[in-house]
Amino acid sequence: MAGKENKVRIIAGQWRGRKLSFPTADGLRPTTDPIRETLFSWLQAYLPSVNCLDLYAGSGALGFEAASRGASQVVLVENNRDSVAYLNKNKTACQADTIQIKHMDVLSYLQSTKGSLFDVVFLDPPFRDNNLIECVEKLEQSGCLADDAVIYLECERKLDLNFMPANWQEHRSKTRGQVKFSLYKREKP
Repeated sequence: MAGKENKVRIIAGQWRGRKLSFPTADGLRPTTDPIRETLFSWLQAYLPSVNCLDLYAGSGALGFEAASRGASQVVLVENNRDSVAYLNKNKTACQADTIQIKHMDVLSYLQSTKGSLFDVVFLDPPFRDNNLIECVEKLEQSGCLADDAVIYLECERKLDLNFMPANWQEHRSKTRGQVKFSLYKREKP
């Protein structure tokens, strides 16, 4: 685990106030507390007892927050080795049995996922991620989304989102600084 260690705190739920450690890594910028508070306010109607998928998990802030608030299952997908080591360390510290960590590329995960249906998906890639369009397409085609899934997208404010699937309807959206964050409701195609 090379590099500087950083911390992000869990806002609410069983691990409220607990700090998660994460490494410094290119493109890793955890969702800020104010944005997470807004997001989980939006998700109140969906949590607890849902299955969550956290693509581009990074620090794990979104997935651990969902698990802390009672999600039944949370799958964290991350390809950075150092980040995965920290995710595993945090999982052990929290005794988070409902969290699974997948050390792999997001696109590879979406091609290989079988049998799990997710109600809530967190999609928070590094800014200027060249795979976002393909990731959204593969996510919709993967068969892992519940018919009425909600998808959270956090991206750079100026990103043109005209590539979103027609059956994903923007339900909520805000901007804060250079960040745009949106919640989409999926309708069965």
